[in-house]
Amino acid sequence: MGEDEWLAERFEEHRGHLRTVAYRMLGSHAEADDAVQDAWLRVSRSDPERVENLGGWLTTIVARVCLNMLRSRRTRRESSLDSHVPDPVVRIPGSQPEEDALLADSVGLALLVVLDTLTPAERLAFVLHDTFDLPFEEVASMMERTPAAVRQLASRARRRVKGAAVPRPDDLTRQREVVDAFFAAARGGDFDALVGLLDPDVVLRIDGGVRYATASRALRGREAVSRQAESGLRPLLSRPGMLLRPALVNGAAGMVATLRGSTVSVIGFSIAGGRILEIDAIAEPERLQAMAVAPLA
Repeated sequence: MGEDEWLAERFEEHRGHLRTVAYRMLGSHAEADDAVQDAWLRVSRSDPERVENLGGWLTTIVARVCLNMLRSRRTRRESSLDSHVPDPVVRIPGSQPEEDALLADSVGLALLVVLDTLTPAERLAFVLHDTFDLPFEEVASMMERTPAAVRQLASRARRRVKGAAVPRPDDLTRQREVVDAFFAAARGGDFDALVGLLDPDVVLRIDGGVRYATASRALRGREAVSRQAESGLRPLLSRPGMLLRPALVNGAAGMVATLRGSTVSVIGFSIAGGRILEIDAIAEPERLQAMAVAPLA
């Protein structure tokens, strides 16, 4: 076996982990794939003979690629962070690769939303140290900063994440009951039932992307969210051919809305204590198409 072939095989062995790191860093399927591919191009031009820890070396390369992508993103993002929803991992039984299932179980959509508010350096320090257990010394080396500076970055990020953390979520059976009750109340126009299912400080994010920027919004409070469900969701649910398909959205109960076979929305929920804390909906056609969400049979 030649050196190039050996290196390609070792990279493939680590690809799942590298994509998990990139997804956690970027919150985007397409960008995560691009980051891993960019990393491979860099690896293929390198000499790994002196590398003692191949997995750590590959992680470092992917992390640096992601850091550059995050810095570039902050200068060009057109959509508001208030209404931006990261790409979810949608798990429908029998239709998604095991890799996606592992991704969904490893990070919640609510956490990805919070990570989007961090600076690129804070996000890198937090993700690599707090979620992948990399020592501060290793993270500092790839960021070209001192370990003390990286500790400060991770600490700031940790405070932001802790401040936005949701209580322990309900089990999936209870989550599904609450989600089903929410859509039943929205379809029936039962305002009181909607209010009763929502936390007083519930947050709704609708991300329509650039094409449907006017539909994008972020609302807080159960009355505002209930009114949006009545005025926006109820007419959508009543359209001929509209179907709701239960799904796991980043490991939590969610819904996929399809219209005559095409996915028109993916909706994720954060639920604790029988109340809905967050609702995150993506309605951007290009992103939904890229997700290739397979409807249930």
